[in-house]
Amino acid sequence: MADMTTVRQRRVGKGTEGSEEQPSEEKSVKPLGKILSDYTGGKLWNILSITVGGIVAISLGLLTSVYVATLHENDLWFSNIKEVEREISFRTECGLYYSYYKQMIQAASIQQGIVNCKQYLEPVYFYIYTLFGLQAVYVIALYVTSWLLSGTWLSGLLAACWYITNRIDTTRVEFTIPLRENWALPFFAVQIAAITYLLRTNLQPARERLTFMAVFIATFLFSLTWQFNQFMMLIQALALFVLDCFDLLPTAKVTWLYIIQISGLLLVCVLQFFNSMILGSILISFNASVLIARTIQKNLKKGPLLNRLGKLILHVLLVLCLTLLINKFVKKILNLESDEHIFKFLKAKFGFGATRDFDANLYLCEEAFGLLPLNTFSRLSDTLLFYIYVFVLLFMTVAAVIVAFRNLSGSNQVQLMEKMGKCTITLKPDAAYNLIHTVLFGCLALSTMRMKYLWTSHMCVFASFGLCSTEVWKLVLKCIHLYTSQRMHVMKYSIPIITLVYISYKFWPGIMDELSELREFYDPDTVELMNWIKSNTPNTAVFAGSMQLLAGVKLCTGRTLTNHPHYEDKNLRERTKQIYQIYAKRSPEDVYRILRSFGTDYVILEDSICYERRHSRGCRLRDLLDIANGHIMDGLGENEPDLKPSMYPRFCEEIKKNLPSYTTHFIRVFQNKTFHVYKLAKHK
Repeated sequence: MADMTTVRQRRVGKGTEGSEEQPSEEKSVKPLGKILSDYTGGKLWNILSITVGGIVAISLGLLTSVYVATLHENDLWFSNIKEVEREISFRTECGLYYSYYKQMIQAASIQQGIVNCKQYLEPVYFYIYTLFGLQAVYVIALYVTSWLLSGTWLSGLLAACWYITNRIDTTRVEFTIPLRENWALPFFAVQIAAITYLLRTNLQPARERLTFMAVFIATFLFSLTWQFNQFMMLIQALALFVLDCFDLLPTAKVTWLYIIQISGLLLVCVLQFFNSMILGSILISFNASVLIARTIQKNLKKGPLLNRLGKLILHVLLVLCLTLLINKFVKKILNLESDEHIFKFLKAKFGFGATRDFDANLYLCEEAFGLLPLNTFSRLSDTLLFYIYVFVLLFMTVAAVIVAFRNLSGSNQVQLMEKMGKCTITLKPDAAYNLIHTVLFGCLALSTMRMKYLWTSHMCVFASFGLCSTEVWKLVLKCIHLYTSQRMHVMKYSIPIITLVYISYKFWPGIMDELSELREFYDPDTVELMNWIKSNTPNTAVFAGSMQLLAGVKLCTGRTLTNHPHYEDKNLRERTKQIYQIYAKRSPEDVYRILRSFGTDYVILEDSICYERRHSRGCRLRDLLDIANGHIMDGLGENEPDLKPSMYPRFCEEIKKNLPSYTTHFIRVFQNKTFHVYKLAKHK
């Protein structure tokens, strides 16, 4: 009884206002106040972190812009050279692109309108500063992407520092300013940042709609500014397709991204006066095929493992077949052949048969379209970027495989293994997208050196994200049985800071030396040629020559050209091949007839092409022409058995002998150590 009474008294005591247990009510109030305090403090901390991170991002972007602008000035002494020298410094197709800007600002109607900036800034500086300004946008976009993935702006800081210290492999803007990729890649980086944010879970509807709009605008601007946009976005579409098949991304968002890609390309097609190459792009055919295949195949993501794998294989085959059929049909209906040289190049590059096609071989023989050199990895390793990237890539790939298998199999076996290993493996949609993005663009860069800039910049983002990721360090420490919250935070912040200190210590002196190194533009032969053309030829004169040189002729002199480096038009490619017969083994009568058929008044011959030594035998321009014409190549070495000796000597060499058969049609009017200009006689 006593025990029972004691128990009853204790129970009553818990409900009595005057009992000793009353302080427990005060304790129940404190957690609420603490929660409010923590919430307010956390919110203020987030605001402070975002503010500081944003200031750092903008500062780094502007510093990068100033950095590359200073390198450009120091390399050429751009502010001190003449206008013709500035224009010549825009080599090859760069000069062609800048010439359109120059043509626009010189038009009277434009000068009287919104582009009249001459009273404030020279037009050439307005142009290059705009491009250097886009570099700021580029770096900020990389910074933000890394920040979004990791949750800390320290990751963005590391990504930007890696981008700057690996400048040789991440950008070439300071010496190829007007290239279309320099306009396009900043918008591509913005698009990736927007997609990364879009793929976050539990995104509010209003923010989701705004993000979709940002993705569309960035996609449109990227497509508008680069001719290779459709191939880059095809790789992006393949990434989305793979992730969707393995249930790593929400299908609804993937569908909208397909639609955005198609809409952006079609809008560009309209603005480019119905560019037929866009209509025949594989990207549009692929995206349309995926959307059609989804309507045909129902319940694609339901059923046991083997059933889903079977459906998945059928789905992939259906999409591939539909893509080929749609693309073939569109090209047949519209009679499109704009991009056939690219597929000939790819076929020959990957060993599906040799080709004598001049256009394909022109790409194959260029170093920029060859394999990525191995010394690239040694340079990237000097900054620790490549080592960390490989670690993060391997770790994330294993995680992606496990999560994909769990999604396909129903997860029972995988969950059991995870419980036994005491670590849960997850992969967020934004991280999954950036993983497959870096893998696919890495494959592209390894196969084609010119495309490395798409990979190396994202490499900076991906490596910095992994090094600063809570999920990565948490999983790593759990797998080696060393996890505590404190250790995880120590690793998350200390390793990136140590890396930043190492980069600063090792590369800051080199950057300072680079900024202090002064050079000057020097190309007197080309300057002399351009000045002669402006002074001694009529404004209506038509010039023939190499694509690269003629781009400069158009920019510096405004003369009419027979051909130029815009190589996405079949007729222009065929015309260029015909013009290049000036470096082949052809009779003077044949060359004269070809040049006159295009209205040529003057032809410029370059010793650097006629006697080229930069490429090995078989890849010199004269060799490519000989092979395409069925002639034996010059010099020691093997020739294919069906090649025959030409009846005529090489035109560019023989014309310099001033033989009557040549002087009848061609009169030399200018020459220096590099160039020879001939005027074509006008026969009745």
